[in-house]
Amino acid sequence: MAEVRILVTGFEPFGGQSLNPSWEVARALHGLQLQGAQVTAVQLPCVFAQALPALQQALAQHRPDIVLALGQAEGRCDFSVERVAINVMDARIADNAGAQPIDVPVIAGGPAAYFSTLPIKSLVAGLKAAGFPASVSQTAGTFVCNQVFYALQHTLAGLGVHSGFVHLPLLPEQAAHWKGPTLPSWPASLQIAAAQQALALLVAHRQQGLGDAALSGGTLN
Repeated sequence: MAEVRILVTGFEPFGGQSLNPSWEVARALHGLQLQGAQVTAVQLPCVFAQALPALQQALAQHRPDIVLALGQAEGRCDFSVERVAINVMDARIADNAGAQPIDVPVIAGGPAAYFSTLPIKSLVAGLKAAGFPASVSQTAGTFVCNQVFYALQHTLAGLGVHSGFVHLPLLPEQAAHWKGPTLPSWPASLQIAAAQQALALLVAHRQQGLGDAALSGGTLN
């Protein structure tokens, strides 16, 4: 059986933070060998003008079979598996280069949205069975995370690569100093363990040629 190539991406810190859980998790997984799969981690800049060139370079260099893109989402309380990316950048805050695009398409003339090609329902169910809180999320926001998710799906459309995006909670070190109400957080060790379990599930799913599970993951509002 051919080796499965996995690319995990994470972002540099942004918004005045010194840490980003997505990169702490991604770099901890770099070099991992898992069920005949090899993991490579790449850091992406939290800059609209630079994130997509860095993503394209990583995809061209590593030619992955599975891509798990990770991002930070303050206020999330679980391993948040994104369903859909939309073709808009509408930044609530400026990126790390000071840019703040408003109502600009990620890719001019591109489709309104792309769905994840990860087995999102099976992934959530498998994580929960292993003891990790997880859910399907219906929005990846409109910041650099969504930009990367959309461009990832656009680039890989029709190529048979399993790809998608997951948002992670804050780290305790971040939540402890966050202005305003206390926000949920997971220690890095738990986030890394959940991501490793997710990769194991994704590799097994790909190797076995399975479809996604028909489980409820919707919301009322």
